[in-house]
Amino acid sequence: MSIKLIDTTLRDGNQSNWGATGLDTGMMLQIAPVMERVGFHAIDFLASTHMGVAVRFKKENPWERLRLMAEACPTTPLQFLTTGMRFISWEVASDELMEFAFRLLVKNGIRRFAIMDPMNNVPAMLNMAGITRRAGGSQIVAALTFTLSPLHDDAHFAEAARKLTATGQFDRLYLKDPGGLVTPERAKTLIPALKAVMGAVPLEFHSHTTIGLAPFSYLEAAPLGATTLHTAAKGAANGTAQPWATPVIGNLRDLGHSVDVDDEAVAQMDAYFEALVAAEGLVHGQPGEFDRAYFRHQMPGGMMGTMKRQLGEIRRLDLLPKVLDEVEQVRAELGYPIMVTPFSQVVGTMALMNVMQGERYKTIPDEVTRYVLGRFGQPAMPMDKHVEARIRDTKRARELEEEPQMGSLDELRAKIGSGYSDEEFLLRAVMPADQVDAMVAAGPARRGYDPKSRPVLHLMKELTARKGLGAIRIEKPGLKLELKGSP
Repeated sequence: MSIKLIDTTLRDGNQSNWGATGLDTGMMLQIAPVMERVGFHAIDFLASTHMGVAVRFKKENPWERLRLMAEACPTTPLQFLTTGMRFISWEVASDELMEFAFRLLVKNGIRRFAIMDPMNNVPAMLNMAGITRRAGGSQIVAALTFTLSPLHDDAHFAEAARKLTATGQFDRLYLKDPGGLVTPERAKTLIPALKAVMGAVPLEFHSHTTIGLAPFSYLEAAPLGATTLHTAAKGAANGTAQPWATPVIGNLRDLGHSVDVDDEAVAQMDAYFEALVAAEGLVHGQPGEFDRAYFRHQMPGGMMGTMKRQLGEIRRLDLLPKVLDEVEQVRAELGYPIMVTPFSQVVGTMALMNVMQGERYKTIPDEVTRYVLGRFGQPAMPMDKHVEARIRDTKRARELEEEPQMGSLDELRAKIGSGYSDEEFLLRAVMPADQVDAMVAAGPARRGYDPKSRPVLHLMKELTARKGLGAIRIEKPGLKLELKGSP
């Protein structure tokens, strides 16, 4: 059997292990020609969250990043993952704005769209597929999100897959397992159940090594019909991200499957990202230890990485076990939302605040209130009536019920002003103006990156920050660099 691979290094690997802030444009462009040679079915490249991170943390234009990557990878489709009716901002967007955004994504180089709804709402996903078709998306993939709850058995997922694929709106479907919770045993029953109702639509499988299951589940799922698997390069793989591609390839071939990739290019990717991780001091992903608690709290890779970073910044990483216990309780109280963006953030933030403040639901973030008010749809199961009433009865809930929705494109243009490109206008419509201003002022992103130069650049930065130095000279074999201050 022939198995294809989709690389997740630049988006999900970056997000799950490094909070989406590990890579900049130059780092991606440096390795892009090698990734193009590998022979991936597609590259999981972008989500609106990553576009916001590029502006906010890197002061880089995400549209420029996309155009340059598309030029560097002319034969490998770049994927954009959409998580419902929102674009960068938490505000619910209109069909008009989403179609406008998708047209710009197509114009700048996106060819494959993965459509996910955080509640697996089939009508919402079909609506989004229609928007994407009108915007010019060439390959549209339904992302059916796996979770565990009293409701989500194999029959539930199979019925959703049947409804999605029967419409002809989707070219492919992938089982998205953000928590890495699909065991090999569950794969043996779930994959055949999905394939039985999908007809000729190809099935992909996307999981995380958060508790070490994904490499084993992949090997069970592939011969049962999941003929495209999502993997990442060494360094960015494993941890709370996807399995490392190289051993997956070796294990599949050992089982008699063919994986048509350029092995030398795969090895070059591994070497590059391993060197980058070491140079930048990033976490080197390792498969997680098996931890049954994940079957309860179901925290996905990206949010787990973000939560660890946040707790680490305030030097309270010791609170993580308690926060995860609270996640389990909050999720049940909110009607068992699927732990994926934005609901993993909704549940995780509420749980973190409950623990940090020592009183449950003392302070309720606006996004939790919007969830309870139904702004993101209705949960699959009823919410705890006492928690729901407590949130609905707040003054802030009444204010949010009356808040205006995001305006039409004409209204947004009138508010923001003229003289901007469509791409910059869209960023200004959904992000704070000062962040976009800082991005523009920073100018074009760098075009390349060399991990070996990182220590020298760091040294130069530290030295030039010191006052009173008239000149700096750095010498080593093969390098002589001298900087002098102006007279």
